[in-house]
Amino acid sequence: MSTPTGGRPGNDRGSHRGRAPQSRGGRQRPGSRPAAPAPSPVQPARRIALEVITAVREDDAYANLLLPSKIAAAGLDTADAGLATELTYGTLRMRGYYDRVIELASGRPISEIDGAVRDVLELGCHQILSLRVAQHAAVNESVELARQVASRSSTGFVNGVLRAITRVPASEWLEKAMAAAIDDDERLAVAASHPAWVVRAFRRALTADGVDATALPFELDELLEADNTPARLSLTALPGLIDRDEVEHGTEPSRLSPVGLLAPTGDPSGIPAVHEGTVRVQDEGSQLAALALSRARPITAGERWLDLCAGPGGKTALLAAEARLGGAVVIANEPVAARAGLVRRAVAAIPDAPAVWERDGTTIGADEPESFDRILVDAPCTGLGALRRRPEARWRKTPSDVADLVILQQQLIDSAVRALKPGGVLAYVTCSPHVGETRGQVQGALRRWGDQLEQLDAQEVLREVTGGAIDLGAPSAAVQLWPHRNTTDAMFIALFRKN
Repeated sequence: MSTPTGGRPGNDRGSHRGRAPQSRGGRQRPGSRPAAPAPSPVQPARRIALEVITAVREDDAYANLLLPSKIAAAGLDTADAGLATELTYGTLRMRGYYDRVIELASGRPISEIDGAVRDVLELGCHQILSLRVAQHAAVNESVELARQVASRSSTGFVNGVLRAITRVPASEWLEKAMAAAIDDDERLAVAASHPAWVVRAFRRALTADGVDATALPFELDELLEADNTPARLSLTALPGLIDRDEVEHGTEPSRLSPVGLLAPTGDPSGIPAVHEGTVRVQDEGSQLAALALSRARPITAGERWLDLCAGPGGKTALLAAEARLGGAVVIANEPVAARAGLVRRAVAAIPDAPAVWERDGTTIGADEPESFDRILVDAPCTGLGALRRRPEARWRKTPSDVADLVILQQQLIDSAVRALKPGGVLAYVTCSPHVGETRGQVQGALRRWGDQLEQLDAQEVLREVTGGAIDLGAPSAAVQLWPHRNTTDAMFIALFRKN
């Protein structure tokens, strides 16, 4: 494993901030203007990274949404924007390991360290242990950040802990952090900065996907490493609105999706078609999930399609573009008003854009029985399949979250089956490989609905969609994509027909 890191960090309790540092300088003459504050010696990239890391901890902010806006507002050049991105995502990704190192270096449980101080220490750790940053610069700027966001007394603590970390080679810190692990999964959790329960869930998912015991350790290691490797920017050229060959700016066709593109950088702002809405930022796995439904069989004019859990609208837009070419109509449903707004924006560029409902998806089946020819259930899930793009998500979920989500997923599937016309096609999709959210849901749906529901061969559909370029692992009716095999998010896709 090329990257270190650790288990789930402790909870923050009562994060608070101390007084702002007092200004220094001589007395001012009566009537004179106050002296302008001295400019902060902290590099803007570090300051922005800390602001995002703190917002993620305090407000459950999404780094992938907040960071670009802060970079734009600060007017960072390309180099500083790249540094801010690496500092932010790298720290969030590796915070489990860094928390363990901080505990060892400070002799204090991470849960007893003030939240603002912890953010500064994690950011400093990333620079010292994982980046080619001068150690004195990492320490000094971390101390100044602590002075700005925490109490004055915290600066000595931050200085002492980070200097202690610099005195031990990074490889030794990894050995020290792994020494307390009780089993292989705990050791992997430290080495790959995933919670141990997620490591165990991935192990079970790979086994369920047909990986044998001999290959399992290698595949699991590759999967965890892929989670810690930043993903390339992936785009969708909406069919019928733009051909992907028309999109320039250094893009190239993606390997699997017939409407996908890969961009050379993570910033799509220089691509005009993105502003116009005819090209959208979307993981290739998400593209394949939508295409599995739209291309499961030829489209008949007049079909009605439903995207039951549409927010934020990426799959809706692709489905709507595909449906428009075949004369079908799409309706999107998203019960959360803010996310419904995102769906409307996502489909705004499509002529005769889909209507967007804001209804409870679990009751639509009763309200609209046998009304739709195709239904996508892109179910709320743990999001464990998208940790490359949302590294903080690994620390937000717990095993107890899975149980609640599984119940909701069952209700949405049952609602969709009721809303599906006889002979209609249903796609069940999650951005998680957790067996309880994937194959367990398929088995449960087939048990509950008996002869009324037939599982289709999603692997066969995706082989046709990708021209045979896709690696699907062991034969199965369902598809489990993986970042280490397919360079996509770990999307799960199952198709059904209502008899």
